[in-house]
Amino acid sequence: MQVQHRKKILVAPLNWGLGHATRCIPIINALLEHDFEPIIASDGVALELLNKEFPNLRSLTLPSYNITYSKKASSFKLKLIKDSPHLLKTIKKEKKSIEAFIKTENIAGIISDNRFGIRHKSIPSVFITHQLRVLSGNTTWLSSKLHQKIIMKFDECWVPDHIGTNNLSGDLGHPEGFQSSVKYLGPLSRFKKLDRPTKYNLLVVLSGPEPQRTFLEEKLLEELEAYEGTVCFVKGRVKEDQNKTENGDITTYNYMTSKELEVAINESELIISRSGYTSIMDYAKLEKKAFFIPTPGQFEQEYLAEKLDTEGIAPCCKQKDFTIQMLSRVNDYKGFTSMEYNVNFKKLFRLF
Repeated sequence: MQVQHRKKILVAPLNWGLGHATRCIPIINALLEHDFEPIIASDGVALELLNKEFPNLRSLTLPSYNITYSKKASSFKLKLIKDSPHLLKTIKKEKKSIEAFIKTENIAGIISDNRFGIRHKSIPSVFITHQLRVLSGNTTWLSSKLHQKIIMKFDECWVPDHIGTNNLSGDLGHPEGFQSSVKYLGPLSRFKKLDRPTKYNLLVVLSGPEPQRTFLEEKLLEELEAYEGTVCFVKGRVKEDQNKTENGDITTYNYMTSKELEVAINESELIISRSGYTSIMDYAKLEKKAFFIPTPGQFEQEYLAEKLDTEGIAPCCKQKDFTIQMLSRVNDYKGFTSMEYNVNFKKLFRLF
C-alpha cells in the first residue's frame, strides 16, 4: 500500500514588525488542519516568532530586507528610495534561494506575505497583502502601480479584509479599477474572544522596526508615571527567554507568545499600540477599545489611524504629541465591533 505524502506548502512572511508573521499563524494552522505540511520561510524576529509558535515545523532562513526607519519621520520615503537597490538585490536573492529549495524539495504551493521574490512560475503562488494601493504621499500613483505589477506575477492575491464598504483597510485594500485574481478572505486574526475578568486598565503593545519602537517605548514609560491604574507593557522584543518585571502597577514583558497576548488583550480595558493592520484585525476580532499612535512617517499606519478616528472607532495622535491625559478621549469613541466571518480555507487551498 502506497503512503500518501502530505503536500508541502511554503509560507513566507516579510520580516517588518511582527504583523506579517502573526497574521500567517491562522493560515499555518489551517494548512495543518487540512492535512498540508507547512514549511516556514522568513528571517530575523519574524522567523524567531514563528519558530516559537510552531517548534515542530521545518523552517528556512531567507535573505533579509533589513528594513529600518530613519530617525526623522520626514526622511522615511527618502530612506526607502536610498534602500531600494538593496531591496532589489534581496528580491533577486530570494528568487535564487527559492529556486534552490524547489530543486531539493517537492513544494506544492507558495504563500508569500509581502515578499516579492517568493514565487515560482511552475508552482501555484499566492501573495497576501492588504495594500493593493500603497500610500507614499505625492508618489502614491507610482508606488501603487509598482506594487500591483508585482502582485500580477502571482497566481492569486489574498486580501485579509471584508469585500464590501464596511471594511477595515479602506482605500488600501479596495482601490478602484485594479483587476487581478484578488480574493477577500475576511480579516485574519490568530486570537479568539475569551470571557475573562478585567485584569489591566491599560495594555501597551509595541512592535515595528527600530529606532521608532524604542522612541515610543521611552515616551510611554515616561508618560505612564502619571497614570493611575494597572498596566501591562509588552515591549515586542523577541528574545530567547521571556523577562517579566513588576514595578508598582506596571508589569513589563519583553515579549509574549500568541496565547499569552490573547489572554492579555482579552483581560484589558484599553490598548495603546501602533496602527498596524494586523493589530487592527486583532482588536476588531476581540471587540476592544484602542488608542493608536502610528509610526512617524509611515503613510499606511497614519491613514488607518485617521480612518478609524474619523469613523468614531478609536482615537489617535502623533507620537511626539502624546500625553497620558489623551486617553480620556477614548470614552467618546465606540471601539471595535466584530463582524462575524469564517474563512473558507478548504476552497482557498484548492489552488494547491
